[in-house]
Amino acid sequence: MKNLEPTIDLIINSYKTHGGINTAEDQDLPNKQSVVEILKDVQSLIFPGFFTEELVNSDNLRSVTGEKIYRITKALTRETLRSIGYYCKKNETTCKGETCRQRAANLVHSLIAEIPEIRRIASTDIQAALEGDPAAKSIEEIILAYPGFEAILVHRIAHFLFKQGLPLIPRIMSEYIHGKTGIDIHPGAKIGEFFFIDHGTGVVIGETTTIGRNVKIYQGVTLGALSVHKSMADKKRHPTIEDRVTIYAGATILGGKTIIGNDSTIGGNVWLTESVPPGSLIYNQYSQNSSQKKNT
Repeated sequence: MKNLEPTIDLIINSYKTHGGINTAEDQDLPNKQSVVEILKDVQSLIFPGFFTEELVNSDNLRSVTGEKIYRITKALTRETLRSIGYYCKKNETTCKGETCRQRAANLVHSLIAEIPEIRRIASTDIQAALEGDPAAKSIEEIILAYPGFEAILVHRIAHFLFKQGLPLIPRIMSEYIHGKTGIDIHPGAKIGEFFFIDHGTGVVIGETTTIGRNVKIYQGVTLGALSVHKSMADKKRHPTIEDRVTIYAGATILGGKTIIGNDSTIGGNVWLTESVPPGSLIYNQYSQNSSQKKNT
């Protein structure tokens, strides 16, 4: 067999030169697969019997719930501690006023305590899908089979952790569901109740997007930024969508100052970089039968 030692040396030297390694003494980042398994457990805690193979019935529901909370708490505390530790090392800081372990435990406890509220909000998203899609036959069908609903559910979880200032883990969650559904929602996006994504593939919702209540969007919609310069990182770069807005397939809406007013409808393949008032109907010039505004 050919001597591999020179090749090993070259690879090791590339680690030193270019970085991108995760060792216990260097970074010890959260484990991606562990975060995904935790996320599945959280989803099944929110909707028992839907996201795991375990059998749940009225007799064992309490014990299954308790065991799951214990499992989530243990695993998520471990991964959260890694995430916080990484952030502290990277920024050469320490957790203010409490140890990293205390902060991790408090953060995980706050997520568990938030589960009833996440369930309540998720139920409004189910209702929006049930009312907004004539093909939807039941609540159970939406939970089991609608990728748009699952993407929103994961976003509700990831967004809560993002608001708590937890690095890395919310993004791992959002990118996992992005890969699974083709729906890319940054965990920083603020999304109101009764939100429905129909079909969903190719939807992109940027970090500083704000979406109101009773909003419905279709596949291929982009809510993005006009500028991607790093100097804009701490500024609002993505649009605001107010209440009761419908955005049809392929529409692109860009810019932090762009506001889509209440009760507006944005037609398919429209490109918008400016605000529109409440009640607007925006469509491409080649469309017909609109009495309000063309997009040119």
